[in-house]
Amino acid sequence: MAQVILENVKKYFGQVKALDGIDLIVKDQKFVVLLGPSGCGKTTLLRCVSGLEKVTSGRIYFDGQDVTDLPPRSRNVSMVFQSYAVWPHMRVYENIAYPMKIKKYDREEIENKVEWAAKLLNIHELLDRYPAQLSGGQRQRVAVARAIVLEPAVLLMDEPLSNLDALLRVMMRSELKKLQERLGTTTIYVTHDQVEAMTMGDMIAVMSAGKIQQYGTPEEIYHKPANLFVAGFIGSPRMNFLEVEIQRGKGEVFFISESVKITCPLKLSDKLRDFPQKRVTLGMRPEHIHLSRVESGYPLRGEVYFSERLGADTIVHFKVDEEKIVAKIPGDVILEEGGSVEFFLDLSKIHVFDPKTGRSLV
Repeated sequence: MAQVILENVKKYFGQVKALDGIDLIVKDQKFVVLLGPSGCGKTTLLRCVSGLEKVTSGRIYFDGQDVTDLPPRSRNVSMVFQSYAVWPHMRVYENIAYPMKIKKYDREEIENKVEWAAKLLNIHELLDRYPAQLSGGQRQRVAVARAIVLEPAVLLMDEPLSNLDALLRVMMRSELKKLQERLGTTTIYVTHDQVEAMTMGDMIAVMSAGKIQQYGTPEEIYHKPANLFVAGFIGSPRMNFLEVEIQRGKGEVFFISESVKITCPLKLSDKLRDFPQKRVTLGMRPEHIHLSRVESGYPLRGEVYFSERLGADTIVHFKVDEEKIVAKIPGDVILEEGGSVEFFLDLSKIHVFDPKTGRSLV
């Protein structure tokens, strides 16, 4: 296993900055997720770690060894691709054994390792089948078995579950996480799915425009987003944002817009008292807006604009004057569109951002 360190890694394609100064430490035996929208650079970063792409500048280290200029075969990494990339003309056994044959392992060792990997992935009974005879989930297990059969120092996965149906995807992500815990392999996993990231990652690197916006545990990413991008990207439905003006008076701080006048909680007012700008962006997660009164709750009175009934939850879009706000409430509550409603915003859960830089102020 290995600790992976990236120092100021940059990758340019002509004038396009795919990676623009990436610093990242992936600790030994940890499962790290690269999360972000399409085009943010996460797959390019994975390919640079694997050696499939040469970095423009910066260094990459495995356990202190500089591997920046080493080819993939010299890095002791394995990669699982989005498209599975299993050989259609080879049986499952031959697919799993292929990397060992390339490295000239003896026949007995190949048999033992293939048996080990196949049992680990629950595909032992499929070894004589061809990929065309397998389901999508089974083909993905073959790809993972082939990746782990050499017991790599670093396992890289590029959106390996995106081609599976929703139910199978849920099952496979728990299997992959448990597999990584059993093997203890340092793993870097790329996805645009925040649910995958939050449920699988020991650490998450949220990426945008070739940069890491925040690196932390799932809990840190959710509860303490570093900036507006992370706050808006993490959470479903996404966080509500409200532009407000700061007013100070008699030892208190107020957030004021045409729709609201909120007394800032004391723990936030001390941090904002000397903030030089008059305007800030208020962040409110839909799940922190409640139908019943809560301690430190601020009433939001408005009109129901639209409801999405999802069974366990109902997503309510409502208007407070001209501001549209989204709340997440229990699914057994029925609210008629056009009807008046009163919600309560839990002020202990609000976020405050600098509208110019986007960074969190609290």
